[in-house]
Amino acid sequence: MTVLLQIGFSMFAGLAMSRLAKLIKLPAVTAYLVAGLLIGPFLLGQMFPMGLGFQSLEQIDALGILCDVALGFIAFSIGDEFRLAQLKRTGRKAAVIALIQALAATAAVDIALLLLHLAIPEKLPVSACITLGAIATATAPAATLMVINQYKAKGPVTELLLPIVALDDAIGLVVFAVSIGIARTLEGGSALNAVTLLLNPLLEIVGSLALGGLMGLLLTFCERFFHSRSKRMSISITFLLITVALSKLKIAFPGSSVQFGFSPLLSCMMLATVFCNICDYSEDMMAKVDRWTAPLYILFFVLSGAELNLRVFSDSAVICVGLIYILARSAGKIFGSAGASRLMKCEPKVQKYLGPTLLPQAGVALGMTVTVAEQLPGSGTMIRSIVLFSVLIYELVGPMITKIALTRAGDIHPELRRSNRGVVTT
Repeated sequence: MTVLLQIGFSMFAGLAMSRLAKLIKLPAVTAYLVAGLLIGPFLLGQMFPMGLGFQSLEQIDALGILCDVALGFIAFSIGDEFRLAQLKRTGRKAAVIALIQALAATAAVDIALLLLHLAIPEKLPVSACITLGAIATATAPAATLMVINQYKAKGPVTELLLPIVALDDAIGLVVFAVSIGIARTLEGGSALNAVTLLLNPLLEIVGSLALGGLMGLLLTFCERFFHSRSKRMSISITFLLITVALSKLKIAFPGSSVQFGFSPLLSCMMLATVFCNICDYSEDMMAKVDRWTAPLYILFFVLSGAELNLRVFSDSAVICVGLIYILARSAGKIFGSAGASRLMKCEPKVQKYLGPTLLPQAGVALGMTVTVAEQLPGSGTMIRSIVLFSVLIYELVGPMITKIALTRAGDIHPELRRSNRGVVTT
């Protein structure tokens, strides 16, 4: 009963906070994160009776499967953007911009933190600087997608944004694997191993895409045996859940250092990409799946907010390094995407406003810190604290910046919407 109460109360808190956020014109995703922060273990969670709030991180972790499923649906929605007709228009631009802005963020963070290392070498080792630079590549697709959906954003910036966010995951995996291999060598953990640096992340990317592609083919084959819209939607959700489950597997080859897992984001994205390109009625099915997931997204962001650890503010070193990390990463993303957009001859408003929409950072970055904790015992704790601090700032401020950038770019504009109470302006 306690778990159901926590789920219900979390959704209620998120919805209630969204009403308050609407009054001051904040994105709903920010409201959900704030609601989670309030009912989480670091603020008011322990004051709620009957287990309505979260008294510990363990209670939030117990609901982790819901977050895994939500991320699967988010990746599934992004995969719908990779239709061949659209890729012919934006595929090359998105790939070049994604690569340049990701590497620009890594370079900016590496340079800034290595300079800071000269001032405080005992608190900020070189291994931490290199690892944080790699983590800087990751962009959170969830917050970005929620803002786009809430305001029905459409235009040249949005058209490039979602493919770039999706490609960030693949680029980040390779950069992170190479960087953490170098960092581990600097900490004296092992010799530099070409297999660890290159083969494992490439296997993860290829394996994830292969898994998603196979599931997309199977989904398309099975869909033909169901004719009602409700059953077709159900079989789509079924295959998505199976893909999320399979992507949690880890594969290791006995007697070698070759081991890899699957990326749920890449797998579910590829599932949708294959499905939407070979199934004639995929557009209708994707729209129905999106409508089904609204409550799941609310719960995902409330739980994400509840996990934000306010204790990181108690360490002045973490705050100092965290602020420099945020500023350097933001500069890399903004100027990197602007330069790449100019190189690809994109519209002036794309060059100006694409960068700020790439700032949100959450799940993928936090997932990287789990690997850091295992492989870098010397600096892993500090790296995780810095990333937690930056995620707290980015998740609360990032959606609002994304909304402002898309509005100024003309992708979001006020429109009239008809409801049962008459015509209202949103």
